[in-house]
Order: sequence, then structure tokens, then C-alpha cells
Amino acid sequence: MSATTRLTTLPNGFRIVTEHMPGLQSASAGVWVMAGGRHEAPEQNGIAHFLEHMAFKGTKRRTALQIAEEIEDVGGYINAYTSREMTAYYARVLQDDVALALDVIGDIVLNPVFGKADIETERHVILQEIGQALDTPDDIIFDWLQEVCYPDQSFGRTILGPAEKVSAFKAKDLKAFVAENYGPEQMILAAAGGVDHDAIVRQAEGIFGGLKAQKQRMFEPAKFIGTERREIKDLEQVHFAMAFDAPGYRHADVYTAQLYSMAMGGGMSSRLFQKIREERGLCYSIFAQSGAYEDAGQITIYAGTSAAEVSDLMGLCVDELKRAADDMSEPEVARARAQIKAGMLMGLESPSSRAERIARLLAIYGRVPGIDEAVARIDAVTLADVRRYAGELCSASAAMALYGPVSAAPALEALRERLAS
Repeated sequence: MSATTRLTTLPNGFRIVTEHMPGLQSASAGVWVMAGGRHEAPEQNGIAHFLEHMAFKGTKRRTALQIAEEIEDVGGYINAYTSREMTAYYARVLQDDVALALDVIGDIVLNPVFGKADIETERHVILQEIGQALDTPDDIIFDWLQEVCYPDQSFGRTILGPAEKVSAFKAKDLKAFVAENYGPEQMILAAAGGVDHDAIVRQAEGIFGGLKAQKQRMFEPAKFIGTERREIKDLEQVHFAMAFDAPGYRHADVYTAQLYSMAMGGGMSSRLFQKIREERGLCYSIFAQSGAYEDAGQITIYAGTSAAEVSDLMGLCVDELKRAADDMSEPEVARARAQIKAGMLMGLESPSSRAERIARLLAIYGRVPGIDEAVARIDAVTLADVRRYAGELCSASAAMALYGPVSAAPALEALRERLAS
């Protein structure tokens, strides 16, 4: 743990982690709850996200307007998000207003009212959000891809939830999810920037110290199975997304996968961008990325192209993946390594990124590894490692989602055979 990063655990298991950034007059602080989409039962799909929305609709002490006004009166910013593994409530404020931000965040996390009229209003907002996602092809296709990677699993279900389930949630359902998933051991208070660790701990003790410890609820392990989904619609482009089973955060190959995906499709110099966009002109947008979670991960490729050219594009993508096992070069790996390290180090200049980082690392590892440790692991990945990983990917489980005029697109099985041949 770096010299500026401090961790305190309260007797009930609630953790406070801070990182002081000398010279900064602002701070980012929030509560990260280890309760996301994967912690939902099938009938609860979408409730973690619904709960996040409801936190801002009013508490026992504040109306929805007062929540917004108290933060914005001091020039601050407050927001939240729901992911597959976490729900986060956070604020960015000046250093003198950290105590105010924590008081508001503690209030919305612990004391939401769940008024009937507010539930109906926010239900309508979320249904509009679902409708907007369905109208955004390069957004919804990743939800579909997740579903076909992990069919019939909590890890594969959409964060927003289906409209029919969102339409049925009641206050008792929200309260039940909180009771199951918002225990002190499932929460982390993280703050970075112009922060005083001891002052934050004292305040956290008053807000969260009285919560009763409870046993962490187990979630369903993720198992990458991989199927195909194609939705035919009269669009200008075919949206193509393909995913491969990849390492989770704790796997030794997690940084190898990141370097590989960066070299393949992480920028304008990457293989897929150069071959498919620059040389062949088959698309405007194409990229590859690596996503890692506690016990799972994916290498994902996305591109949008015309119906007439989708078959060529998909075939070229597979050919480039296959070729990387034999001729990935040292300069490509070095460039990918530099891009990943630069992105990570540049992010450290932001208090929001630092607070997010220390919260996530503490949730994953139970400690906050120093930056030097991450850099060393990235530097330790060799060209041979990346080539080996590229070869293993050729036989890894795969999934695919297509949206648009997709009748000419090859099937997933045909792509897998081409990759393995």
C-alpha cells in the first residue's frame, strides 16, 4: 500500500480507504457497495439499478431537491452508477466540503424513503432509459453479447433489467434487496484528493458504525458458455460484436489479455484498425477491449459495417486474431504496454479515478496494491506471453451478437472453425 493510501476497518466490517493527493483543493468521495447485477435473483433483475435511482428521490432527512441543492450549493457534483459487481454513490467537492458530501451520501444510502409516488416516477424514467438503450444499436448489442456469453446466469443479465420486471417492483422488493446486500462488510467508503483520513474515519463511525454485521451473500459463479444472437432490423449498418472467454482480475494472465487486446484493437495503430479500416475501408468504427471481473473476463471486438461487407469484415477479424499467434511483434507489445501504463498513470491525476481505483482494488484483493506493483506486472508480460495467449484464444469459448441487416453474416460456428483451422 502506498504511503498516501490508508485503510481502516470498523468493528462491524465497514472499510474506509483514502488516498491523500498533496496540493489538491478538491476531493472525490463515495460509497461502493458490492451489490450489482450479478447479486440479483432472476425475479430481481434490474432492482440494483432501480435502487440506485431511488437513492436520489428523497430520504428521511432530505427531499430529492435538497439532495441536489446541498451538493450544488457548494459547487459540487453527485452521481451514482450500477455495474455487474457494484453500485457506487459518489460526489466531487472542494476539500472543505468533504464532510457535507459524506453526510449526503450516507443519508441516501442508508435512509431512502421509497415513497410510492417516487417509485412510480422513477419507474417511468427507467423504462424510458430501457427504451433509449433499445434504440441505440451500439449500446444494446453489448447487453445481448453479455447474455450470450453467460446464458441463463445472473452475470449475463442486463443491468437495466427487462421492462416487465421493472414494471413490477414495489417498495418491499427494494427494501428486501437492501437488507440482503447493503451490510457493512459489503460497503467501502473511498475518498481521494484533499482528504483527511482520520476525520473521515471519525465521521464514518458515526454514520456507518452502528450497522449490524451480516454474512456476505454468495453470488452465482460465472461460466462462459457462448452462443449466438442475431436481431434482424432495417438499419443502415450491421453491428457486430464478438467475445472470447478471458481471465478475471485474479488470474495470472489478466495483464497479458490487456496487452493483447490493446495491440489488436486499442487504438489507431492497432492491427484491426489498420487492416480493416485503414487498408480496406470496411468500417468507420472498430475496436477490441479486455474486461475483467472477480471470476471472469472477456476479450471483446466490435465493428459496424454495411450488410454487403459484413462477411468480409468478420472474416478479416478472425484472420487477424489467428495471425497474432505467429507474428505479433515486439514493437506492437511495447506500444500496447506504453498505452496501458500511460492510461493508468494519467488516470491517477484525477481524484475521481483514484477513489474508484482504491475502492475496486480493495474489493477485489482485500488490499490496495501500489502503482509500482501494477506497473511491474505489466512490464513482466513478454512477447512470448502475448503470442501464447493469442494462440490459446483461437480455441477459447466464443460468443457473438449481430444487429441490423445480418442475413449475409456468417454463423458463430463458421468463425470458430476458421479461427481454429
